[in-house]
Amino acid sequence: MAQIFPSWTNKLPVALASGGVIAAMAVVGFFWYYGSPKYTDVGYRPRQPVPYSHKLHAGDLGIDCRYCHYSVEQSASANVPPTSVCMNCHKLILPESEKLLPVRESWATGEPVKWVRIHKIGEYAYFNHSIHVNRGVSCISCHGNVAEMEIVEQKQPLSMGWCLDCHRNPTPHLRPVEEITNMRWAPPDDQQDWAARIIQERQIAPPEDCSACHR
Repeated sequence: MAQIFPSWTNKLPVALASGGVIAAMAVVGFFWYYGSPKYTDVGYRPRQPVPYSHKLHAGDLGIDCRYCHYSVEQSASANVPPTSVCMNCHKLILPESEKLLPVRESWATGEPVKWVRIHKIGEYAYFNHSIHVNRGVSCISCHGNVAEMEIVEQKQPLSMGWCLDCHRNPTPHLRPVEEITNMRWAPPDDQQDWAARIIQERQIAPPEDCSACHR
């Protein structure tokens, strides 16, 4: 009896199965990368109500991060500077600038400037700024070198895997506490030995269990 289908169709099930596996892997890979914070969040740079330049203030003028974000050493949250902090300088500096009109209106009315938040972790996760900066983790580790940013953007994914990488190996991110806001600080040649000593002295033991962040 003659065959109904040609002989090459014997390879069709294998080809379809292989193609299905490859297609499934491609779909998973696509969403694994393009749906991850590394792709969706890194580079986020929203337009702010006031064109504030971190490069000018923190970089050229050398204003310490803690002048504006003054609660980072005592609080779990890094505060958004109130209008009064801006007006400490701008009562005298560029008091008629059109760019600063929203700041002056906020000062007059008491309504806060509606800054757009850039760095944000999920509501299901807990993060404490003060614990990190008081152990010697610099602002630059999470926020990038803001002293070089005309417009601040998100530089790190702030994902669970990214946080765990640091908790498992904090050595590259540690520095003297007095240097946490120094964007020009460079690690010494003996960073590994220095960090190992500091980890022991300060009893730094970053948790890796779920309850540390998911409370």
